[in-house]
Amino acid sequence: MDDHYLTIDKPSTAEIKIKGSRFIGRTALVNNIEEAGKKLEIIRKKEFAATHNCYAYLIGTNDKNIAYKYSDDGEPGGTAGRPIYDVIVGGKLTNILLVVTRYFGGTKLGTGGLVHAYSESAKLVLEKSGIKENFITDRFKIEIAFSQYDKLIQTIHKHNTTIITSDFSDHVSVVLEVRQSLSDFLTKEITELSKGKAKIEKLP
Repeated sequence: MDDHYLTIDKPSTAEIKIKGSRFIGRTALVNNIEEAGKKLEIIRKKEFAATHNCYAYLIGTNDKNIAYKYSDDGEPGGTAGRPIYDVIVGGKLTNILLVVTRYFGGTKLGTGGLVHAYSESAKLVLEKSGIKENFITDRFKIEIAFSQYDKLIQTIHKHNTTIITSDFSDHVSVVLEVRQSLSDFLTKEITELSKGKAKIEKLP
């Protein structure tokens, strides 16, 4: 199961100048279309005096949930938004908004020059942002007897599982987070170690 994806390590800003024009690239982490829209609007307000605020975003961690959009924001068609988007795709990144703001410097760059400028701006800010590998996870609530707690902990560590919360009353109750690709292995082992007595609930 493909349960990992790449995104930026941190939001960043980078600027280049080409024939008098300033190109300011910005990256932002986004988890949905609404968040992308809000962060884009913040940048537009900040750079309200700019000639163009061109952008692309790509959101989603599997083929069924992919959403993307790009805009030339007044630049000649295909010279800004698509080149930015192509840089994101080329880096195999997702959950990212990348905006390149242009302040016109008085010299026209031509179609090829614009494509190069926006592509280079996007590449530069991505280099500054860094790349981070994230994992798609499942959460489970496990209720198990005290006598089986030590074995549960051993199993959890074996599968690089994170304990989110734990509660000790008349039994042990823990909420776990595990990589999706390991979910079936983990729940099977917990069932076996508890001889089927553990209560396992997958959380939304």
